[in-house]
Amino acid sequence: MELDIAEPLKLTPKKGFGQHFLVQPSAIQAIVGSVLASPATRILEIGPGPGVLTAPLLEDGRPLWAVELDPEAVAVLERRFQGVAGFHLIQGDAVHAALPEGPAFTVAGNLPYNASTAILGRFLVEPVPWERMVFMFQLEVAQRILGRPSTKDYGPLSVLAQLCCRVTRVLKLGPGAFRPAPKVDSAVLLFEPHPGAPALEVRGDLLALLHRSFNHRRKTLANNWQGWLPPEKIRDLLASQGLAPAVRAEAIPPRTWLDLFHALS
Repeated sequence: MELDIAEPLKLTPKKGFGQHFLVQPSAIQAIVGSVLASPATRILEIGPGPGVLTAPLLEDGRPLWAVELDPEAVAVLERRFQGVAGFHLIQGDAVHAALPEGPAFTVAGNLPYNASTAILGRFLVEPVPWERMVFMFQLEVAQRILGRPSTKDYGPLSVLAQLCCRVTRVLKLGPGAFRPAPKVDSAVLLFEPHPGAPALEVRGDLLALLHRSFNHRRKTLANNWQGWLPPEKIRDLLASQGLAPAVRAEAIPPRTWLDLFHALS
């Protein structure tokens, strides 16, 4: 794989778009390899910027749709790839932009720092067809996604992501892997569909329950639910899952959260 990392030096990163362009060849190769290991027949790239991932992904021959918000980056992508068969450019915000229907995508994304959780949330709760996702996050966000019960990183995003996906860390990157260098480390995560994932149509309600339950982390779950459910209903629900009356949201593992949600439903 021959990589062209000269283009990022020509495109001005914009703080308002949360842009940090990946320029480390070994990281580019690792991400591209993970994305292309999918059997999906189409590729979706989120936030391609100047196209450092786009170019090697297109070499595989699968059609690729790129979603980019920055008009300057759009101009660069049009110039670089307008003659490439199978390249499709969507100018818009990946949180809201209309995405193509059809077969499942394998998805790549060096996600903008200021929209990464919103973009991931969309792919978890909306009917976007995907077979795997390989996303770059700030390390702090990646740790929240991978968070384990009874740790400070564990929260609604941890629970939903781990219920819907098998999540593994592909690599960790320091600031020097990017231009401009961010002030934090980053991590690439691989998301694969979990065979026991909750049905797509209930995930929004499940996420709403999680946000209510983690609203005040130091309070018990019963206190966070106070005024929403009768005390006796809360007591019975917790007892039905073998949970103590004073349990906190952060102590409950993902699968038990799904059981609680179904019991509430």
